Amino acid sequence: MGIIIKSPSEIRVMRQAGKIVAIVLEILSKEVKPGITTGELDGIAVKAIEEQGGRPSFKGYRGFPASICTSVNEQVVHGIPGGRILKEGDIIAIDVGAIYNGFQGDAAVTVGVGKISPEARSLIDATSGSLEAGIKEASAGARLSDISAAIQAYAESRGFAVVREYVGHGIGREMHEKPEVPNFGLPGKGPILRQGMTVALEPMINAGGWRTKVLDDHWTVVTEDGKLSAHFEHTIAITDGAPEVLTRL
Repeated sequence: MGIIIKSPSEIRVMRQAGKIVAIVLEILSKEVKPGITTGELDGIAVKAIEEQGGRPSFKGYRGFPASICTSVNEQVVHGIPGGRILKEGDIIAIDVGAIYNGFQGDAAVTVGVGKISPEARSLIDATSGSLEAGIKEASAGARLSDISAAIQAYAESRGFAVVREYVGHGIGREMHEKPEVPNFGLPGKGPILRQGMTVALEPMINAGGWRTKVLDDHWTVVTEDGKLSAHFEHTIAITDGAPEVLTRL
């Protein structure tokens, strides 16, 4: 199946799914502190999603065992919540997905645990900024890789590396739809962006090299060199004007 164009009524539902995700991420970000476990964050997320009429979309997806992803320090994405206790100076990427009336919302943030190092702060700021740079390019009539090139240029100009093996994606009734949205590449390539397309942009930026590996749990992706990584994500809709960020309050 090709790229699915959503109707205005479908985007209205996705807007609600995105709002649920945004609220949950705001709650979780405030709960991050030294001493809390990633498993406790998972429990808070489940309660918050369900209270708003949604359903966690990650639980059981391709066998994933939890309801959110919590990736700490050198972990890039797909970290499994559990007994790990967060410590002062850690950074944690929290990825939340929710289904509402059959449509998906998906977003992620990276936050510091207590006081973090200047390097960690710079990495988080560069990753957040690279996502915003990509969103600015997501206009009808532009090419998909205009987004990719903007993300890469922003991150690399600040001395960081862009993960290659994992990318953004289309989203709608399914969490992963076409097209894939790389976070690197030359501008002017790929499909033309059209009104009604909905995509999840999600730069994963490393403090060291871009290469990654997967741990023995078959889910957790870490940096190959053990250096820090950060992850931000928004679900957006292409409009006839500026892109609409569906997962922003």
